[in-house]
Amino acid sequence: MRTLLNVLWLVLAGFWMALGYVLAGIICCLLIITIPFGIASFRIAAYALWPFGKTVVRRPDAGAASAIGNVIWLIFAGWWLALGHLFSGIALCLTILGIPFGIASFKLIPVSLLPLGREIVDTGDPRAFGMGHGGRPAH
Repeated sequence: MRTLLNVLWLVLAGFWMALGYVLAGIICCLLIITIPFGIASFRIAAYALWPFGKTVVRRPDAGAASAIGNVIWLIFAGWWLALGHLFSGIALCLTILGIPFGIASFKLIPVSLLPLGREIVDTGDPRAFGMGHGGRPAH
């Protein structure tokens, strides 16, 4: 079922949203100093292509640099990408069959706004349930 949802998502919205992230990533990598933003953008592009069965979790080792980087990202690229997810999510929710895809689009908004200090994991990964590596609770 997850594969079917991902294939339909790819056709309906995923390809175009991933293209936006790839474009942002290329621009960031060209500017050299913003390469960490480019890497984050490429990571999210993969998530935007195939979101079902994955989730976003906070990285426990993220610190002040991630917070400062997120503010810079939000100003220059994040809000554009979040608007893309918002508008595509609204359009997808206009039909009953599109509602799961609209929800997937809305699910991508937080990571499009603040990508640094986040990690994309499979939903079966213990970190998706608030557990650290080895099944211990994450602090």
